[in-house]
Amino acid sequence: MHNFKANYDKILEVLKGLGTKSDYLHQIRKPKLNDLELIAIDLTSEYMSIDSECQLFRILPIDLSKKIERSVYNRRKRKLFSFRETIRKQMTFKLNNSQDCFIVDSMPLEVCKLSRSSRSRICKEENYSQPVKGYCASQSTHYYGYKLHAVCSIQGVIESLDISPASVHDINYLKDIQGQLKDCILLGDRGYLSSEYQLNLFESYNVRLETPMRSNQINYKEQPYIFKKSRKRIETLFSQLCDQFMIRRNYAKSFDGFKNRILSKITAMTVVQFINKFVFNRNINNLKVNIA
Repeated sequence: MHNFKANYDKILEVLKGLGTKSDYLHQIRKPKLNDLELIAIDLTSEYMSIDSECQLFRILPIDLSKKIERSVYNRRKRKLFSFRETIRKQMTFKLNNSQDCFIVDSMPLEVCKLSRSSRSRICKEENYSQPVKGYCASQSTHYYGYKLHAVCSIQGVIESLDISPASVHDINYLKDIQGQLKDCILLGDRGYLSSEYQLNLFESYNVRLETPMRSNQINYKEQPYIFKKSRKRIETLFSQLCDQFMIRRNYAKSFDGFKNRILSKITAMTVVQFINKFVFNRNINNLKVNIA
């Protein structure tokens, strides 16, 4: 698990097996390190919990480090955001091909401590992407930053994701996933409780939204235990993102860098799940294992 070159070679082999093109940016001057190899370095560093680019280039094998400078690596990595998302979706399609039950939830992404929010300049280069103050009901705490919305399958593979300001209510994410899911069951917590959205998803896309009812509602019925148990899958997934992939520890100063790092961590997790299933035929959620 600690051999960077072996992990890099395995991840690059898997990416090539997807049939994706190696040069996405189509640069006039052909670089020594192609785009697919750059993505493989990025995903390998996230898998190995290396969240500092300085540290990455200290341990990077000489045959890779001599092909690209750190500043060029950072700029090209940002430009490859959509290419990285395309790769993630290809793997997700194969992993979630026969799934008909999904889970929706959100988690806080803190940019800095609340006491520093008034003087912080992180991610404030554009008005539309500025972080704001929000409240996390599950942790009963206020924070300053963003909110990660995600839909994952019952086996724990993230189907779709989005980042919003911390003050945006969870239920608004249901507008974004309309059309992305159909003919399935969608499990959510009480934050997604809405008869209007529930009816719209069912009538338009045949998506059955299942949320626990509030105890003071008319005709209250307790949610079946199987739904409660299944919904914990996404909470475990968020814990793995926080633990091994350190999704809450982000050193980016711009929103472009911030969203790139978040996507890299989630794509790296998807790569490990893909390798577990299609290469080693083992439990896909055993993320702290050797892949090479």
